[in-house]
Amino acid sequence: MAHIYAAREVLPGMQTRGSGAFVVTASAAGLLMMMQSAPYTVTKHASVAIAEWLAVTYGGQGVQVHCVCPQGVRTPMLASDPRGESEVALSGRVIEPSEVADAMMVAIRANRFLVLPRPEVQGYEKRKVEDRDRWLSAMRRLLARITS
Repeated sequence: MAHIYAAREVLPGMQTRGSGAFVVTASAAGLLMMMQSAPYTVTKHASVAIAEWLAVTYGGQGVQVHCVCPQGVRTPMLASDPRGESEVALSGRVIEPSEVADAMMVAIRANRFLVLPRPEVQGYEKRKVEDRDRWLSAMRRLLARITS
């Protein structure tokens, strides 16, 4: 709900000015999933959806909307969740917050909606969309490896 509350506060002013940039921080889990955490997966999917809605609703009025979907950022949240660390370890390196900030600034300058600090996430999402059944099967195999 934080994205909605923030949007209610700042978007009317941006709309009046005809300019501004609104950033929704989601997660690669918003495009894919985080195994073993339905609440995280569902709320991150909702974050991506609200960002898309905001981009459609306000994008034609000079307001940039961006959705940043990092995967495995070195934060206290990641350090406090051993399951998250194991999932990230299986999917590649942990990135630094500064890498996310750099990717975000590039996206704002380019007015690009989807911000993927780890470009491989785009490939994962593409494979998911192209053959969801195959992707789900692969995720079940990965889950079995994580939990065994």
